[in-house]
Amino acid sequence: MQPVEIKKNIYWVGALDWNIRDFHGYSTPRGTTYNAYLVIDEKVTLFDTVKKPFKNELIESIRKIIDPKRIDYLVVNHVEMDHSGSIPEMVELIGPEKVFCSQMGKKALLDHFNRADWPFEVVETGRNLSLGKRSVSFVETRMLHWPDSMISYIPEEKLLISSDAFGQHWATSQRFDDEVDAAELFSQAAKYYANILLLFSPLVQKLIAKVQEMGIEIDMIAPDHGLIWRSVPMKIVEAYVKWSRQESTKKAVIIYDTMWQATEAMAGAVGEGLKLEGVDFEMLNVKLNHRSDIMTKILDSRAIILGSPTINNGMMPGMADILCYMKGLRPTGKVGAAFGSYGWSGEAVKFLTEALRDMNIEVAGEGIRVKFTPTKEDLDKCVELGRQIGRSVIAMGSEAVSAVNV
Repeated sequence: MQPVEIKKNIYWVGALDWNIRDFHGYSTPRGTTYNAYLVIDEKVTLFDTVKKPFKNELIESIRKIIDPKRIDYLVVNHVEMDHSGSIPEMVELIGPEKVFCSQMGKKALLDHFNRADWPFEVVETGRNLSLGKRSVSFVETRMLHWPDSMISYIPEEKLLISSDAFGQHWATSQRFDDEVDAAELFSQAAKYYANILLLFSPLVQKLIAKVQEMGIEIDMIAPDHGLIWRSVPMKIVEAYVKWSRQESTKKAVIIYDTMWQATEAMAGAVGEGLKLEGVDFEMLNVKLNHRSDIMTKILDSRAIILGSPTINNGMMPGMADILCYMKGLRPTGKVGAAFGSYGWSGEAVKFLTEALRDMNIEVAGEGIRVKFTPTKEDLDKCVELGRQIGRSVIAMGSEAVSAVNV
C-alpha cells in the first residue's frame, strides 16, 4: 500500500492483512490492518509498528516519504505483537534517539525482546513531548486492553492516535470512515468492542470521563486497526459510551446446539413466546455461528437463552465453548433461562442454568428438560417460558426508562 497523508505531514504507513481469519479466537473474515503513523516535524516520529511478517511493507511505505534513518523517535502505544512484532528490526534500521512507552510498556518490551540497550524513555499520563511545531500528550490506558496500553494526542492537529481503542478488524483499500459503508463500519466496530473490550467496560467509562475532563478536542481518531475516523469521530466515542454501559434493546438471543432437532424445536417455541410478548429474537445455532459473531449479537441484547441436548452427562461441546468465551467477556444486565432435550440423564439444562448464574445473569424462568422428542405440551411449556422471559425483558426496559427520567 501507498502511504496515506491523513493530516498535513502526518501519514498512515501501516499494512493490510487480507488473509487473517482468526485473531485469538475472534473470527476475522474480512482481514485486518496494522496501522502505524509517521509524523514529519523537527523530530520525526513513528507511532507503533506492524506485525513482524509485514515489516517490509512498513519500511517501504516510510521510504516513500523519508529515509527511515531520519526517524528520531519511536512511540510504542501498545506492546502486543501485532503492533510491536517488527520493533527490533525498526530499532536496528532507524537507530532512534528515544523509544517512548509506559512503564508497563517498557517491562513488556524487555520481556518480549530482552533488549535493555534500547533508548527507553518512560512516559506517564500528562507528559507532553515537543516534536517541533507539534507536541504529543500521553494518556495511559491500562487494561484497555493490556497493562502497557496508552494513547497519544497531538493537540495542534486535534488528532488522537488511539492504539487498540475505536478500531475494527477490517482490511480495506480505503483508509477513512467516510469512504466505506457506515452501517458496515459500525457493525465491525461493535464486533471489535464486544470481543475485545467488553470486559473492560468500567475502564472505558473512566477513560472517556478522563478525556472529557482534560478538555481534549478531537476531530480525527486514528486507531491501530481498521479505518480512521475523520468525518464522525465523536459518533464512535458515543457508541463506546453506550456499549460500555451495556445498554440493551428489547431483543433476545437464543443460543443453542441440537442433535436431532428436538432442542431446535424447543428453541423455536421459546422464540414464539418471546414474540408474543413483543420481544424480537434471533436463533443462533453454535454450529453455524462463530463465537465472536454470537458475542456481537449479545452486546445489545437484553436476554440470553441457552439450549443444549445432554451428551456424556454434560452439554454439547459447542455450548461449552461459547459459555467459556462469554464468561471471560462478562456481559452484564441480562436475563436468561435454559432448555434442552435428553435421552436418559439430562444434566445439560442444570449446567446451562448454573453457567447463567455464574455470569450474574438473572434466571427468569425454570429450565425445561424434554426427553427425546418434545410433545405439543412440551412445546407449549417452551412458549410459556419465552413469554416469561419476554415479560422480564419488557420490565427491564421500563426500569431503564424510569431511571433516566428520575
